[in-house]
Amino acid sequence: MLLDPGMDLTLRPMKYPDFYDQYRAAIKNTWTVEEVDLASDLTDLAKFTPQEQHLIHRLVAFFATGDTIVANNLVLNLYQHVNSPEGRLYLSRQLFEEAVHVQFYLTLLDTYLPDPDERAKAFDAVNNIPSIKRKADFCFKWIDSIFEIRELNSAADRRTFLLNLICFAACIEGLFFYGAFAYVYWLRSRGLLDGLATGTNWVFRDESCHMNFAFSVVDVVRAEEPELFDEEMRRQVTDMLEEAVEAELQFAEDLIGEGMPGMTVNDMKSYLENVADQRLERLGMPKRFGSENPFPFMALQDVQELTNFFERRPTAYQTAVEGKVDLDEEF
Repeated sequence: MLLDPGMDLTLRPMKYPDFYDQYRAAIKNTWTVEEVDLASDLTDLAKFTPQEQHLIHRLVAFFATGDTIVANNLVLNLYQHVNSPEGRLYLSRQLFEEAVHVQFYLTLLDTYLPDPDERAKAFDAVNNIPSIKRKADFCFKWIDSIFEIRELNSAADRRTFLLNLICFAACIEGLFFYGAFAYVYWLRSRGLLDGLATGTNWVFRDESCHMNFAFSVVDVVRAEEPELFDEEMRRQVTDMLEEAVEAELQFAEDLIGEGMPGMTVNDMKSYLENVADQRLERLGMPKRFGSENPFPFMALQDVQELTNFFERRPTAYQTAVEGKVDLDEEF
């Protein structure tokens, strides 16, 4: 079974072909940081109000380490326990994509924050900005929860692994990052920071694929070992998402304070709760919040990105000329 201890090295006969298909689809979505033009963003940044400047500084400070944390968990915790060579192919590709994201955000910080002291503060945000530290501590807690487990020999070990996997898919890539994306697309809806929005489009697509792969792993484990998905597991996942929403809401309060045109803390609360409910539904669990998405620019984002994907100049996604997309996916 997928979580059995060991390291299966044989790709034929292929036991989990869907993982291999996802790996091949990811290869077709290659992009590079050099294709993102941030020059026009500098003109916009020069016109920002102090409140808008605060928002963008906090946002890039979160970006500074977010993908590095995900990459660390992938290497330290996920790769060794997914006993499928096809699955490890995908995880290897994901690690490359996380490295591209880290490079993109490095370039973003170097461009947006020319002052070395400001950049240093952004890179140390997990220690000196409380709203970002809270999210980082949440991540580190779940990284540490499985770090000492070398083999998944018991049902308890496998549940611990699944909780880590679900946390990084549903809460971190699927909620923290989607919260950050909302600020980017809110700015884009006002005609601002087109370069940031362009790079975020490609990160958005990558992160959606990462999340879908993790949920595919969960689906396989549920089919192979349904007894792991008991009432206690459902309660733990729901509690985890509630904690993630609370942490991300603190970040929203830090970024937008009393609110900005077209975005308030209450709007973000509804949006985050709506996203959390989507993650619970994808995991086959009941909704927790019942909130609606108040942001039309996020409701349309998946359609816009799929349209742009096929109209974009050939170098934007260097080999993305075929492959499947899911028009029913909600974001």
